[in-house]
Amino acid sequence: MKNFSCSCGQTLFFENTRCLKCDKQVGFDPTDLRMYPLNPDTKSSPTSARTLCRNSADFDVCNWFVTDPGRNYCLSCQLNHTIPNLLVPDRRRWWKNLEQAKRRLIYSLLTLRLPVKSKDIEPDGLAFEFIEDKRTNPHVFEEHVNTGHANGLITINIIEADRVSREITRQYTGELYRTLLGHFRHESGHYYFNRLVNSPALLDEFRTLFGDERQDYASSLQEYYANKRSKVRDPNLISHYAQAHPFEDWAEVWSHYLHMVDTLETAAEYDMQQGSKLFDDIDQLLGKWSDLSMMLNSLNRSMGLEDAYPFVLSDLTLKKLRFVHGLIYPS
Repeated sequence: MKNFSCSCGQTLFFENTRCLKCDKQVGFDPTDLRMYPLNPDTKSSPTSARTLCRNSADFDVCNWFVTDPGRNYCLSCQLNHTIPNLLVPDRRRWWKNLEQAKRRLIYSLLTLRLPVKSKDIEPDGLAFEFIEDKRTNPHVFEEHVNTGHANGLITINIIEADRVSREITRQYTGELYRTLLGHFRHESGHYYFNRLVNSPALLDEFRTLFGDERQDYASSLQEYYANKRSKVRDPNLISHYAQAHPFEDWAEVWSHYLHMVDTLETAAEYDMQQGSKLFDDIDQLLGKWSDLSMMLNSLNRSMGLEDAYPFVLSDLTLKKLRFVHGLIYPS
């Protein structure tokens, strides 16, 4: 993630809605990945006719510019299919957390020049629904909502936006890492599999690395959850959940690739030699990521926190990361 600058010279961060020095309202432009101050009278950028997303003025959950003429919502908010019921307590706060994580995902996708189109525009585009089930709201219809992906629609159970609940779930399931951003990155991997693994040769290469995705998905997940407690983690895979099915292994590796490039860019913004803003060289990326992730873990331990990146990348996982990289940066 880049840092940005206000017209007054003050550093701006991705989530900022105002400059802390000059108090100008600011917005992010996804077309050039930069932030700009707004004209206080028109709520538009002085350098263009673009205006802030409607979800900024109405709900204070967005800080992006609208970039499509004739629309009221920014690129990120255009992807919303369903949002939480804001009349229910805590839902607006949860929604804001969800939108912040989603915008970080979209930023990474745009940085990597991956296609980001709404299903409203393209049938094979992307959409998000943020919904809940009776476990958190007895007045809704759904008995159980799983976070997941189907045909371009990414579903996030909104209880994941509650930090306490999410941490309880992480402890109960024995996961090393569970974050909102991690959910978004993982589920986006399912979507981009269909967009990028699009030839017989690539599919053969995928099966060599990840396994045969034609094995029944539903029964594989059922078997995984039924035997999860007794299943010994395969050290060659990036996570315990990667054992559930080749598609889940792929989505886990994909999300870790996004973790890597975003964190490396952030480090480079602070002039750390372990960082990188050049993503085309996978050997350099993996080498720097090894150094940076160890540094991050050591820094966290110095603060009495758990490791920021509690994973060991096997030789097989490194090959899988190279495969993902090759799809994004084909030679």
